[in-house]
Amino acid sequence: MTVFSAYSDEEILADLKSQVVDGTVATDTATLQEQSFNSRATGGDNSGLARAFVEVASVTDIQGVLHVARKYHIAIIPQTTATSTVIGSDGIAGAIILSTRKMNEILEISKEDSVAVVQPGVVNGNLDKAARKQGLFYAPDPGSKPISSIGGNVSTNAGGMSTVRFGATKDNVLGVKAVLADGRVVKLGGRTLKQAFGYDLTQLFVGSEGTLGIIYEITVKLMPIPLGKSVMGVAFFDDMGALAKAVTAVRMSGVYPSMLEALDGNTVVALDRFEDTHYADNSGSMLIFRLDGSSDESVQVLNDLLAEYGGQHVQVTTDPEEQAGLSKLRQDMLPAVFAGQNHLMEDMAMPLSQLAPMMDYLQDLGKEMGIKIYTAGHAGDGNVHPTFVWSKDEPETPEVIIEALRKTFWKTLELGGTISGEHAVGMLKNQWNNPELGETVDLLQHQIKDLFDPMNLLNPKRKID
Repeated sequence: MTVFSAYSDEEILADLKSQVVDGTVATDTATLQEQSFNSRATGGDNSGLARAFVEVASVTDIQGVLHVARKYHIAIIPQTTATSTVIGSDGIAGAIILSTRKMNEILEISKEDSVAVVQPGVVNGNLDKAARKQGLFYAPDPGSKPISSIGGNVSTNAGGMSTVRFGATKDNVLGVKAVLADGRVVKLGGRTLKQAFGYDLTQLFVGSEGTLGIIYEITVKLMPIPLGKSVMGVAFFDDMGALAKAVTAVRMSGVYPSMLEALDGNTVVALDRFEDTHYADNSGSMLIFRLDGSSDESVQVLNDLLAEYGGQHVQVTTDPEEQAGLSKLRQDMLPAVFAGQNHLMEDMAMPLSQLAPMMDYLQDLGKEMGIKIYTAGHAGDGNVHPTFVWSKDEPETPEVIIEALRKTFWKTLELGGTISGEHAVGMLKNQWNNPELGETVDLLQHQIKDLFDPMNLLNPKRKID
């Protein structure tokens, strides 16, 4: 079928370049492949390459790119450090990738107000380091802390290991500034710790995955570094079900842990292989825990509870180097599991009462379907990360893995959980909106999207389908 285009690609790109005053526009194939190619999204060919990769450096640049998008009806894919695990920021055919990674300044750290004001490209770990120089810290700590940006964390409502005590990203964002699809600039929220005026549009933007507007400034809470000693340690349990019950008891004890990380037996074996350690000799699963600002009493309560619920080979340390080693152990979990095999890591969050049943279900599912599942997660907040693996000899995802994932998602919903705890929805899960949210809320989601972005230009096919 013949298509009579009103504008040529050359005209569109010339217009785009004229609108980007402070940033840069790249259109070469090498750059587009590097920034937008994802075989999961494109089927392994170049059909999903974006039209241009734009690194904006100002609000004016953002408005200019959105003006071009409206004029020529071109999709915009917001991107920062591109660490999404759910195909949330990969280019799609003919789209413009709008990258804010060069907008990476910490604009302010206020000890008096306990806030930081940052641009979206600021890396999470860099903000935390800067805050600690003033006796404060930024609490959210996703596993991608050294590489993921605050902008991306806000867009996905990233979680992490400290969520059990300090909450996810949404609990630490006070305000954002954004450019809407029609070019208008909005200021949502502010820098007060309490806000009750109007609808809470700040929290609407947190977790919106770039589908409602382009965030260019973020105000986040900072916390004072706790007094007292920090304690870290490990405990081993016969299985993940027993570990989950111990975690529930610890959470309810009043010791306020800042980390409760669970690793099943398969994962511990993988870590031993990766690190040349011998943790798997101890028992079937491992709990890594941390208490900040702890007292001798809280450490004793923790030890007593671990023993009561079957904890074995408990080790506790206040030594910073030993604590760093335990933290590295948790951080190395994924490369240890991923090494030498194809994998899909998932991200469900359960009501705390259903964590143990979910752990048991995953163990039984692996046996039933004859596959290996490595289960780990942020046990303190009910967040489970099962990793489904298969041979490198099979480039395509086997049907048995896909069916196991479907069963896992349905079981999660049956137990009252969510199939996206902290990784967002992206393109991988947007077809599950109706099963998880229900028809009425699914429709409301689309109506909200239509209000902010009636031309459906911002990150289409992500978040909602």
